[in-house]
Amino acid sequence: MTAPFVLACASNSDSILGGNLAASPAVSQGIPLHVERGAPSASIAYNRALDATQAEIVVFAHHDVYLPKGWDALLMARLARLTAQHPDWALAGAYGVAADYRQFGPVWTSSLGQIIGRVPLQPEPVHSFDEMLIVLRRSSGIRFDDSQPGWHMYGTDIVCTARAAGRAAYAIGLPCIHNDRFHGTLGPDFTESYRWMQRKWPQMLPLQTPVTKISRSGLHLLRERWNMRNSHRFRVADAVDTGTPPAELAALCGWSDLTPAVTAP
Repeated sequence: MTAPFVLACASNSDSILGGNLAASPAVSQGIPLHVERGAPSASIAYNRALDATQAEIVVFAHHDVYLPKGWDALLMARLARLTAQHPDWALAGAYGVAADYRQFGPVWTSSLGQIIGRVPLQPEPVHSFDEMLIVLRRSSGIRFDDSQPGWHMYGTDIVCTARAAGRAAYAIGLPCIHNDRFHGTLGPDFTESYRWMQRKWPQMLPLQTPVTKISRSGLHLLRERWNMRNSHRFRVADAVDTGTPPAELAALCGWSDLTPAVTAP
């Protein structure tokens, strides 16, 4: 029997991968997991994964993401609803930001020690995704941009690519665990990605990402760095140890088994 989708991941750590994404029940139940290693950027890794797989639905997930029991069935149910309402969809995701800056989840993030994002009552169009989990419809023809540097903002770039092609991206409500480490500051690689996005998409600015706003002036990047410095001690106190088993985190969130949500209205 052909799997309904394939998981694709870029990983540099067998221990993180094995303790999180590869430990997801969907993987043990037969959903293929394709892992790319040693790529110079996320976009190159993910395009390699596209070329190496054939499934119509490709779920690109970070290696520190855990998909609770029943997540695979929930995904297919949510995609069926999305297709019925918006047959030309290209992308879907677990956490996205709308044009009016509303943020849709819900997902657990260990770096913040909380569930973030409101629950979408229907598929919600978004202008950016958190890169933790992005669902791509292969027949849309949308791909990542190999020229994009590093490992940031490709979740915003690919949504811009879809929009420029007359396609759309949606947050559809895919609860999952992002067992990510604490982020103390934004490094020079983040600045490089920010400047690249400014140059590529001037006609679409401003763009609100899950981290900061990409503006023509770039002042929002400076403001976000200032905010992170001033909130550092509070954020450290809230963060949860990534050694906590993700299945335990899922249980604490009420997501031990998402199967009942498949038949919910």
